[in-house]
Amino acid sequence: MTHPAIPLAGVIGFPIGHSASPRLHKYWLNRYGIAGDYVPLQVSEGSLETVIRALPQMGFVGANVTIPHKTSVMQIADHLSDRAILVGAANTLIFRADGKIHADNTDGYGFIANLKQGAPNWSAASGPALVLGAGGAARAIIVALADAGVPQILLANRTRPKAEALRAEFGTRIKVVDWVQAQDAVAEAHLIVNTTSLGMTGQPDLKLSLDGLSADTVVTDIVYKPLRTPLLEQAAARGCVTVDGLGMLLHQGVPGFERWFGTRPEVDDALRAAVLG
Repeated sequence: MTHPAIPLAGVIGFPIGHSASPRLHKYWLNRYGIAGDYVPLQVSEGSLETVIRALPQMGFVGANVTIPHKTSVMQIADHLSDRAILVGAANTLIFRADGKIHADNTDGYGFIANLKQGAPNWSAASGPALVLGAGGAARAIIVALADAGVPQILLANRTRPKAEALRAEFGTRIKVVDWVQAQDAVAEAHLIVNTTSLGMTGQPDLKLSLDGLSADTVVTDIVYKPLRTPLLEQAAARGCVTVDGLGMLLHQGVPGFERWFGTRPEVDDALRAAVLG
């Protein structure tokens, strides 16, 4: 008598209690009637490789990876996607039938898919994007914006050398703007992206004057707690289309879920409501 394996996936991080990914993937498993499960896995840096190599033997078909392991998993994986190499981080692991571990980065995909859903009239070619912050999320978003065809990326970070390092790596399409001059870049931008934690619950506000903001500019924040950050509230009050950060989290989960469970899931209002709980 054969017992079919129940496909498992999960999210690896330290700490992991805050992650919304289990709620997201469990909703999809339930919605599509798939016999599988998705669990939070709190794993320390020292145990990371041992745990990842053991997961396939326990029935895992893959896993998401979050802070602080998105760079470390690059050393453990057997295959890296071009996107993961460009971004320098991976958030999605696929355990292949041949025993090999494939690592991908779906953050940029999630960002663009969310932008297209929330601001369907936005066009990459329409003009420059102002990106605030130069951390891991900014890297994935810069790669995705350049891929989409944004002509220029104005990059502002509180410590200028981090922004300069990204320009050195990704080339002349990036123009570094001093943090104190970021408000001048607001008038030039057709898209404004906050990738910093400023404006997040429990964090200081993002102090950015929107005086030069045109109502045609799309404004998005990758923070989703609160869903409507002060930046989005101010931009909406000026007539801008705004896109919250929750959709990026939801859309970045789509490629992994499809690879692991064989069904391409949909991102809609019912999913948003379920994940917000």
